[in-house]
Amino acid sequence: MPFPLSSWSRCALLALAALAATVRAADPIKIGHYGSLTGKDAAFGVATRKGILLAVEEINAKGGVLSRPLEYLVEDIQSKQGESATAVKKLISRDKVVAVFGANASANSLEAAPICQNAKIPMMAISSTNPAVTEKGNYIFRICFIDPFQGAVLAKFAHDSLHAQRVALLTAVNSPYSIGLSAVLRQDFTTRGGEIVAEQKYSEGDKDFRAQLTAIRSTKPDVVAATGFYSEAALICIQARSLGLDVPFIGGDGWEAPQLVELGGKAVENTYYSTYFSAENDAPEVRSFVQRYRTRWNGETPEAVSALGYDAMYLVAAAMEHAGTTESAKLRDAIAATKDFPGVTGRTTIDEKRNSSKAAVMLVVKNGHTAFFEAVTP
Repeated sequence: MPFPLSSWSRCALLALAALAATVRAADPIKIGHYGSLTGKDAAFGVATRKGILLAVEEINAKGGVLSRPLEYLVEDIQSKQGESATAVKKLISRDKVVAVFGANASANSLEAAPICQNAKIPMMAISSTNPAVTEKGNYIFRICFIDPFQGAVLAKFAHDSLHAQRVALLTAVNSPYSIGLSAVLRQDFTTRGGEIVAEQKYSEGDKDFRAQLTAIRSTKPDVVAATGFYSEAALICIQARSLGLDVPFIGGDGWEAPQLVELGGKAVENTYYSTYFSAENDAPEVRSFVQRYRTRWNGETPEAVSALGYDAMYLVAAAMEHAGTTESAKLRDAIAATKDFPGVTGRTTIDEKRNSSKAAVMLVVKNGHTAFFEAVTP
């Protein structure tokens, strides 16, 4: 007896609906990341990518998020101004990502944040410490601490640990990160009774700093704070030593890259910088992370931005599970509600300004390697 057409149609429709639901459930959740994978800041972008990718692989191996796999999409901004906006537009409009990671430099995040805010796509900055980043809107977050915190850490470290009374500042004038860090360091150090004896400026990409360093040398500082990034910091230290300026140099997390030692060699010995993470930390979760990272990346030791990227991915994944959806407004609310999230860079609480406050660690360059020096909370 022929199967009734109406019954067959109903069964077919039900089967197709069930199949469509299964396909939808297995559709990947697309996560975007814009970063400098090439160019002068590539050390940051590449290290961050490795941390995020490790987290994505681990999460997918455990079944994904909301029973769906994560798909990780990366756009290279080539360490160029103006590329961040283009990259984020592609990730949002073309790739339909539900969240965006990046960037490292504050200038890049400041370019991209308004685009994410207008599209109502949550953005998690990795190591962009300028306070203005999260001020771009309520969809903009960060996993790192901010410049006022880091600047106060450096001021306290110079005053209390290095016993400095006279500090000279060397600031990259085209870097919001460097400008912000110097401003807070200046204010906090003088509040502690110290004196800023010189303030010299340069532009990112400069190669010759001898004029600035000669002027600084004449003021006889106890410490020089170079608040820019590792590529210039290494050259600054080389030229400072050649001029006989042998006092300690300090910097912020912008110094965090293997290239600091590779480029600077002996000139960066006994220099110090603040950051978010030390692979030498004996906490069980850190030891486990370092081992997994080394296994995945051919024996490499994770840097601070690697650990931040790793934590950022896990935090956003947890927010998706908490929200029960990837819908942007609900995901935004779930990220904003994060309290005491356990990670390898410490416990993260997102405050009312969508910033994360973490204790800082100071690293020292010794015998061609970076080593833990001390933890600092201002």
